Amino acid sequence: MSMDKTRPAARRDQRRPGTVPPQQIRQRTARHPRPHQWFAERLLAVLSGRRPVHWMLGHTIGEAYDQLAELAPSSPFGAEGVRPVLRHCHGAQPATGVVEAFASVAAGDRVRAMAFRLERGPDLRWRCAAVELGGERVPHARPVPHGD
Repeated sequence: MSMDKTRPAARRDQRRPGTVPPQQIRQRTARHPRPHQWFAERLLAVLSGRRPVHWMLGHTIGEAYDQLAELAPSSPFGAEGVRPVLRHCHGAQPATGVVEAFASVAAGDRVRAMAFRLERGPDLRWRCAAVELGGERVPHARPVPHGD
């Protein structure tokens, strides 16, 4: 009887298996969010009242800061006791150095839309150039009967 405990008791040959290569573990590298995703989170923070408007001062150009300053006081994404969540954010690049993006934001049972435009400056930094909000509840229109 063999005292070798590394092989099954019924095995008689002395060959050993080759070395087993270490399993390659797929490590998730920390991906940086795309510019439109990063801006969507920042815009949501300002428009929900969690951050002040001046937090976006260096990240806006043109009328975008004025648009934010006009929208933010009403906290359009701020709902009582409900923190808004960014559901989806998609962007398209209609031209080099430009991203037009839209996002859907959920707060409780409400879902609203946010659209914005990013432009890349000569310093290669992205800045928000325009912001628009949508998703206001529109009363359901009743069909008008047609008279013959």
